[in-house]
This record gives sequence, C-alpha cells and structure tokens, in this order.
Amino acid sequence: MEAAGFAMRKPREEKLQRLRCSVQNYNWGRLGQDSQVATLSALNSGTRFEPDKPYAELWMGTHDSGPSFLIANDKNGIVDGSEDVTLKSWLSRNPNVLGEKVLKKWGCDLPFLFKVLSVSKALSIQAHPDKELAWTLHKLQPDVYKDGNHKPEMALAMTDFQALCGFITLKELKAVLCSVPEVVELVGTVGASSVSKVSDQDGEGKIKAVLREVFTKLMSESKEKVTEAVNRLKSRLHKESQVRQLTDKEKLVLQLERQYPADVGVIAAFFLNHVKLNPGEALYLGANEPHAYLCGECIECMATSDNVVRAGLTPKYIDVKTLCSMLTYKQGSPEILQGVPLNPYVTRYIPPFDEFEVDCCILPQGETVTFPAVPGPSIFLVVAGEGLMGAGSLEGLVVTEGNVLFAAANTKIRITSASKLHLYRTGVNSRFLQAS
Repeated sequence: MEAAGFAMRKPREEKLQRLRCSVQNYNWGRLGQDSQVATLSALNSGTRFEPDKPYAELWMGTHDSGPSFLIANDKNGIVDGSEDVTLKSWLSRNPNVLGEKVLKKWGCDLPFLFKVLSVSKALSIQAHPDKELAWTLHKLQPDVYKDGNHKPEMALAMTDFQALCGFITLKELKAVLCSVPEVVELVGTVGASSVSKVSDQDGEGKIKAVLREVFTKLMSESKEKVTEAVNRLKSRLHKESQVRQLTDKEKLVLQLERQYPADVGVIAAFFLNHVKLNPGEALYLGANEPHAYLCGECIECMATSDNVVRAGLTPKYIDVKTLCSMLTYKQGSPEILQGVPLNPYVTRYIPPFDEFEVDCCILPQGETVTFPAVPGPSIFLVVAGEGLMGAGSLEGLVVTEGNVLFAAANTKIRITSASKLHLYRTGVNSRFLQAS
C-alpha cells in the first residue's frame, strides 16, 4: 500500500512500529521530579521534563487530543516515513495491521486508548456517557464533549492508588445521614427522611430513585450553602480530631477540602466508595458510573474517547444536570481485578468491555516470554529495564524504559530481557477476538 509520505513497506516492516507519544500537563498531575509520566515521556520523546511542572497523563493511541506519532529513521530500520505521521493516519493507510475483526467493528482506528497517569491531587467527580448520550452531547456541545464515543475504562495500579468509585450501600448512606449533619443540611430534611424510610425490601428501583433524589439535591445546591456547609464540616472535624480518631473518609474529605476549598465534591465524597488499590490490582468503570481518582500512579486503558461529564472537585466546566440524570445509581463496592496469570511472567486483566484488555509482564534478567499472535493490534509500553523484542522473522529490537511500540494483528512477539524488564501490553479484549 502506498501513499504520500510513505514508501512501500514489506509486510514484516509493518509488524512493529516505534511510537512517540503525547503528554498532558493537567494541574492535578505530579510534578516532573516525582512523576512517572514525566520520566517515561522524556525517555519516549528524547526531551527533558521540567521538574516543577505537573505531568499528568501519557497518551498512547490515536485520539486527536493526544496523538501518537511514528518515529522516523529508527536505527532498526522498521520505519521509513515522516516523523510527523500520526499513528491514526498510518493505520488508515495500512488497515490490514488492525485485523479483519477489528476493522469490521471499529474501522481504520484503534478501539482503545492506553495511558499512564501520575495523580497528585483528586481528579473531578465525573462519569463517562454511554454511546447514545455521548453522541448527543457531542452534537450539542462539540467544544466540551470532543467525540461521540463512550468511554468505559480500567485503572491498573502501579503504586498504591486511591479512588472514589460508585455509591455506598443504603445501610452506609443511612449511617452518613446520622453522623454527618452537613450532608443533611444540604439534602434537606425531606430528602434525609426519604432515605431513612426506604429499605432493601422496597426493591432496587425504589432505592435508586431515592438516591437519585438526594444526590441531585446535594449537587444542585447553591454555592453559598455549599461553602457554609463545607466550612462547618471542616471546623467540626478539626475540633473532633482533638478527642477522637477520625475515620478514613473524614480524613479524606479534609484532604479534598484543602485541594478544592468550598467545593460540593467534598460533601459528595460521603456518598461514594473510597477504594484503595495495591500495586497490581485493577478497577474498571462502565458508562454512567461516578468516580474520581485521588492519588497514585496507574496504567489506564479505555475506549478511544475523551468524554467526561464533571460535577465537582474541578475548576473545569461542570454539568450537574447531565451528570445527575445519567448515573446508574448502582450501590456497593466495585469489583477489584487481581488479574489472571497466563504464565510465570504475564498477568492479564480482562474487563467486561470489547475494546481492551491489559497484560502486565515482569521478566527476570535473561528470561524469554512469548506473546502469541492474536487477530487484533497491540501497544507495548516498557516502564523499566532493557531487552530485545522480536516479531515474526524480524530480528530483535532493543527496547528500554520509555519505549512504546505498536504491534500489528497476527504477530507473535518474543521478548528477552537483558535486565529485569517490566512492561505493559494493551490490546483488543481477547473474549471479543475469540468469539465466533
């Protein structure tokens, strides 16, 4: 296949492509000197990071807001185009590398977006729309909602990682209303009474309706009332900390208040599960589920979208009405994925979404591992160590920390470590690829 700016390639030359990836410097990111994103992006791009600048996300994929580029004149001779060629445009010229099944469902584009996140302070309380709502929002406000796709996602902890995710149980919510007067103040006595009167025997529909009513009332309150309530909460907890041990949730809301003073998200945190992940544990989030990442570093993967509906803990545009109307209002702790070992070195995390899965590979020095050929594309990210990566008949390429490589569909990848090698692979969900 030939196009402007591209020479004709031999099939084997399409099996692996090195990528230069985009970085996002959102203000919640860790400062460069403490940020894994800063380190990896600097090694990936060959540029220095600024030690006092926040580095929040490294994007690996085809989304227009943070595209990846083919690296030209690679010393291994596998790329022979302009360095300005995006992965997305190259895929449109070489659709065969995506595999027939992926092409049929998603066209000439990657269905997933791969990221590294370095979180210093809380991200917004947010949810991601399903496909129907995403398309509607994109048509109505394309400057805010950048695309028409849904955004299921998964976070795989690289360090200790914390998040708010999903609503607490009815029993826990009743306890909050008994112990946090500032919540009652904002949801009103009528709302609090509705919660106290409902029970598990009333059924899921009734419970969700009551939860939606009180959460919407909270998130819709005036800035003045929220400010007064947050200030009273802060004062009360500081006084009570002198005579008792604060709960983890109380400590968290004081931390959130320091980051986002007088924000309704400080109070809203009482409604949501406080989730703590150990390294190697993963959390997945479907459409219309409320969440906010709090701190730590993680691998994140999602459908190729940047749609976010926000309602708190952010200086960015908020859309309370849309967020409160779109949520599922499911209650209870989210499922934590431990991963499934594929062999002694590779653990796979498979969320219930067609678009993606993630493999974590930790390869001791001198060992070799094979990633079997699959009928869909993959992206590999090396986060530590050095080794050789080979594809088909292509001789081993030297890979090291910060390297990102695209692997074509139906390509067997062999990796041998020169030092302890730690890498991640994302690809289309194997359950989708294996389905008849």
